[in-house]
Amino acid sequence: MAVSVVIGGGAAGLMAAAACATRGKDTLVVEKMPVCAKKVCITGKGRCNVTNACFDLPELISNVPRNPRFLYSAFSNFMPYDTMSFFEDLGVPLKVERGNRVFPVSDHAKDIANALIKHAADMGVRFIHTGAKAFAFDQDRISAVILSDGSRIECESVALCTGGMSYPATGSTGDGYALAKSAGHTVTDITPALVSLKSNDDFVPELQGLSLRNVAVKLLKNGKAFYSDFGEMLFTHYGLSGPVILSASSHMDKPENGGYKIIIDLKPALDYETLDKRIQRDFAEFKNKDIINSLSKLLPKKLIPVAVSLWGVPNHKKVNEITREERKKLVHLLKNMEVNISGFYSIDSAIITRGGVCVREIDPKTMRSKIIKNLYFAGEIIDVDAYTGGFNLQIAFSTGRLCGENM
Repeated sequence: MAVSVVIGGGAAGLMAAAACATRGKDTLVVEKMPVCAKKVCITGKGRCNVTNACFDLPELISNVPRNPRFLYSAFSNFMPYDTMSFFEDLGVPLKVERGNRVFPVSDHAKDIANALIKHAADMGVRFIHTGAKAFAFDQDRISAVILSDGSRIECESVALCTGGMSYPATGSTGDGYALAKSAGHTVTDITPALVSLKSNDDFVPELQGLSLRNVAVKLLKNGKAFYSDFGEMLFTHYGLSGPVILSASSHMDKPENGGYKIIIDLKPALDYETLDKRIQRDFAEFKNKDIINSLSKLLPKKLIPVAVSLWGVPNHKKVNEITREERKKLVHLLKNMEVNISGFYSIDSAIITRGGVCVREIDPKTMRSKIIKNLYFAGEIIDVDAYTGGFNLQIAFSTGRLCGENM
């Protein structure tokens, strides 16, 4: 009997293989790494943010900035509550944390990876640890998968679940794109998504390691704001990182060409007038001090010299010499700290990849290719990506499940 071949043993591939085998198909996972689900093991800083407890379909879709409508069928077929039930039924208890992020109670990503692998094996899935380098075609079908050593696997159907190009050490090196192209598919531009941002601003390295909580950020392009978020961010030696920055990166296109700025509101809970009154109270308390020594109640220690420099007031000017105009300028700075963006950090460090197999060439109800009758896709290889918080793994599980149910 011809085999159903799943190329790639990550989150999407393992879900697809198990769903396929459950239907009585002889299913083989071809995974080039020595172990499956290697990337799953490093997600969520090793804890695995397995999904998001977002049970409303429109809200779930709203967390996918790229090609969201393509995922309606996949999400409807396998929602986050299905993912949670799936793992809990496999003996992995889960917990919901801030932002509805779902983690294993153990805080060990390996528990999720091992459950996926064991479930697939229990369903009868076979595994072979080698690469797939080409397809053999018979008109509009794939007749065989050619492995790295040149051997052939005659196949009934094939699922490409090879992931993207982020975290190449886990096996995500973009192999699937070449295979998809060989089958006549279009692959859109591959760039990082959910990635840190670089800045050439002189003050940025001075703030390395500074983490800011409860800040509001706006993303501007050529002076026009088009995305905003609230939460946590981090200054690095090369630029900006942290959850709100990673999400902002998903809305950027070729930042190396210039025009992008991040505007940070350091005091989003206070409007301009309230913040001005707060600063006046601090200034009254520290009226005889140098300005550099008067902002400790307002700002983190590391930020003070940078803020004073950006403000343009001499460090040793006395607080009681600050004019009303200078004070108003400080208020504006704290509500609008500008960081110019010069590019994405490397794709190696990106959480996911933007771009992939064009969604117009895939049937969203089955994940089947519209070009090759027995070729299917699931996971990050498809041109969809979502925000942080468990949404990208949910895409992998939902598309993987739908793919496996149809291949």
